[in-house]
Amino acid sequence: METLRLTMAQALVKHLQAQFIVMNGVEVPLFGGAWAIFGHGNVAGMGEALAQVKDQFTTFRAHNEQGMALAACAYAKQHRRQRIMACTSSIGPGATNMITAAGLAMANRLPVLFLPGDVFATRTPDPVLQQVEHFNDPTLSVNDCFRPVSRYFDRINRPEQLITSLPAAINTMLDPVTCGPATLALPQDVQTMAFDFPTRFFTKKVHTLRRNRTDLDQLTAAVDAIKAARKPLILLGGGVHYSLAVEEAKAFVEQYQIPACETQAGKGALAWDHPLNLGSVGVTGSSAANKAAQEADLIIAIGTRLQDFTSASRTLFANPNHTLLSINITPFDAEKHNALPLVGDAKSTLEELRAQLTSGWKAPTSWSNQVQALNQAWLSTVDEVTALPAQASNKHYLPTDANVIGVINRFASTNSTIVQAAGGLPGELHKLWRTSSDLGYHVEYGFSCMGYELAGGLGVKMATPERDVIVMVGDGSYLMLNSEIATSVMLGLKLTIVVLDNRGYACINRLQQACGGEPFNNLLQNCHTVDSGAPKTDFAAHAKALGAASEQVACLADLEAALVRAKASDKTYVIAIDTDPMPSTQEGGAWWDVAVPEVSSRDEVKNAERQYKIAKQMQPY
Repeated sequence: METLRLTMAQALVKHLQAQFIVMNGVEVPLFGGAWAIFGHGNVAGMGEALAQVKDQFTTFRAHNEQGMALAACAYAKQHRRQRIMACTSSIGPGATNMITAAGLAMANRLPVLFLPGDVFATRTPDPVLQQVEHFNDPTLSVNDCFRPVSRYFDRINRPEQLITSLPAAINTMLDPVTCGPATLALPQDVQTMAFDFPTRFFTKKVHTLRRNRTDLDQLTAAVDAIKAARKPLILLGGGVHYSLAVEEAKAFVEQYQIPACETQAGKGALAWDHPLNLGSVGVTGSSAANKAAQEADLIIAIGTRLQDFTSASRTLFANPNHTLLSINITPFDAEKHNALPLVGDAKSTLEELRAQLTSGWKAPTSWSNQVQALNQAWLSTVDEVTALPAQASNKHYLPTDANVIGVINRFASTNSTIVQAAGGLPGELHKLWRTSSDLGYHVEYGFSCMGYELAGGLGVKMATPERDVIVMVGDGSYLMLNSEIATSVMLGLKLTIVVLDNRGYACINRLQQACGGEPFNNLLQNCHTVDSGAPKTDFAAHAKALGAASEQVACLADLEAALVRAKASDKTYVIAIDTDPMPSTQEGGAWWDVAVPEVSSRDEVKNAERQYKIAKQMQPY
């Protein structure tokens, strides 16, 4: 057997280089490179291995381990889970900094390869710098924290273990059923150990998107359910994007005249102005989509996890005789909500359904006309909410999030991608943002991770450098994680960033009060501070210090002009604008189950708890 003597780290990198995938009929490297922040736990092993191939396999340096890992998540999401980034860090805090991103990848079913350095497998120098010791279990390290947020986890304690474990990790990430993060913890000493690896371990391998076919009995049951429906409604989830089934979903909607709505992950699957697109659904849904969901006798959920925001905490599908047909690649998801499961790849399953359905069958015209009338009313509402207000040039007027969204959306083009993740903006964008491109809306709302926005924007730009990437971020998320602004400038990956400064965690402040609580510890004005209060952060000055072009604007009219300057800039451009922390779009929406204290001295909490108990009665159990 022909062998090649390499260190474990060198063999790992060489194997990654040999992986390819077919995208749009073209072979491309499966791995877009590696993110790395080196420390004593990975610089000698992984650092040396990556340096050897720096001209063939790019290593990107970030400023924060969480930031680089979040960028890797966004890269995979924007590439529809077909391309992957590896992330390597030192042991201890470098590794634990990536755990939040691993949780995000796990929640969103995104492939990221985590390669944290680990303590010595030999234990000879224990305890090493940054090692956390467990008195009764010397096999544990902080990297075991990755276990609950990894689809695949292994600790490589011998170089030859890589031969079986690394392909298994890649297979896990590429399988649409098990897709998610994989973690290989790499002990510092094992990274540098040599082994005679079989050369076939480095043979080029070309992967393709797997398309699991559905069960014929399930398909027959699904066809029967569709034919029996008088008020069908389609829920377009993220699986439509990941299956590359956008065109098939559109064809299905149009052929059978079934109205459709979109989850956060599914938004963009239909153009916003498609006559059968009712917009967002659920807690942050349009009035048209939610009304249709309440009346529908058949809900066809395609590629969605059916989380609480989609189902309004299991209260939205209110027709007592409704059937939920769940098309999903993952049996775990297809069986949720006591659904009629149709397990299979979204693209293939839609094709098979069209082949089985009677060619003349369509949703009743009365139903289509009813929901389209609702939708026209909703579109008029969006026009009103996002219109430029009379106070657009008033420097004393604090604009709402909806005001700012309207300005940015009118400025954006079909080549723009909006990026967001946390706070009140995901809900506002889900309701109000209009996109005609399936790549135009990138909102991470599975983990809803504050700090994702700026790092995520970087990952989106890496995946689709030809697109204009616009990041909307609140002051809270900006202050949590902003260092990758400097990385974007360093890499020449231009972002347009709009910081909405409402001086605190406004979304949670509103939720706190909705639950009867007093405003406390969310807005800066309600926090424990020195007598002079919390300082006013100069976001424009801060961004400039990180290398970006920047400015503070005083009103919406100034924002319009600033966006033009940002467009002309050749590097990342940050625009800060003060906004009102209190308003949110009241139109549309649905109930969300947020538990209220059963005992409180506040009358407001008591009243909220009474209303909560009434709302709970809408749930099936």
